[in-house]
Amino acid sequence: EIVFFDLETNVPARPGQGFSILEFGAILVCPRKLVELESFCTLIRPADLTVVPIRSWRVQGITRGKVARAPCFDSVADEIFRWLDGRIWAGHNIQRFDCVRIREAFAQINRPAPTPVGIIDSLEVLTEKFGRRAGNMKMATLASYFGLGTQKHRSLEDCRMNLEVLKYCATVLFLESSLPPNLNNSQQWRNVPSVTTRSR
Repeated sequence: EIVFFDLETNVPARPGQGFSILEFGAILVCPRKLVELESFCTLIRPADLTVVPIRSWRVQGITRGKVARAPCFDSVADEIFRWLDGRIWAGHNIQRFDCVRIREAFAQINRPAPTPVGIIDSLEVLTEKFGRRAGNMKMATLASYFGLGTQKHRSLEDCRMNLEVLKYCATVLFLESSLPPNLNNSQQWRNVPSVTTRSR
């Protein structure tokens, strides 16, 4: 089973402040059909509410008022553990960020962290296989490249966007692998401009 997950955290404002998980979102995905089977999402109240801004600069961002009424990490740790332990973890830049934050959060409550049976980091996979044809490798840039809308910076929505970006990238790579060698290696194929069409 593959579980795509994403964390929203504070942005440390001073040295030594550290990260606090403010939202956890995950979707369980069928590896054969790449369809969502189940989802889970929860806001999380940090130990120090002052790490969360009163107002968010993002339209659908997380504010202090929203997390003040949310459960603390200790209260949702069992459910998060159930979602992650013994599954393949997938996400964008999870190796360097989300996996680290999960382990830190469980260590802070003196509990063993969930363990994956494998990790699929779409940032690493797409950097190697798809390249930087879309620009930088941020999720927002990749989503814009494929016309998938604006990244919400909310955990559940970002998980779903991550899955869709991977589907689109995989389709492009599959088509490229089917081309004759002289076309597959041509920059002309890879640099075809986007075309807007109108249905009658």
